[in-house]
Amino acid sequence: MKKNILLAALLSATSFAAFAGGDVDAGKAAVAKFTCASCHGADFKTPIDPSYPKLAGQNQDYLAHALKSYQRGADGPNGRGNAIMGAQAKALNDSDIENIAAYLHTLPGTLVLKK
Repeated sequence: MKKNILLAALLSATSFAAFAGGDVDAGKAAVAKFTCASCHGADFKTPIDPSYPKLAGQNQDYLAHALKSYQRGADGPNGRGNAIMGAQAKALNDSDIENIAAYLHTLPGTLVLKK
């Protein structure tokens, strides 16, 4: 019985990862290409300014949604207004966004959930 539960858990985790999408290696290349570390820090958890978000370990869906929101801008539906991130995000295509989100999600982060 325990083996079946463990197997089911492993299979669901594997299929979830496949469903989430994004290519981690391509994401690593994209964060270098688009110089994300210049503001968010080389480890993506030590930004150059404390007001900039820590990205390492962040939820993949959240990261993708945030980048798409920056692309839409403050005037778009569910958009975000930020001059720097708006310009950065406009250069990204959908694959770049999914890959960057996948890569950043895999990095060890310092974010904690407070209860």
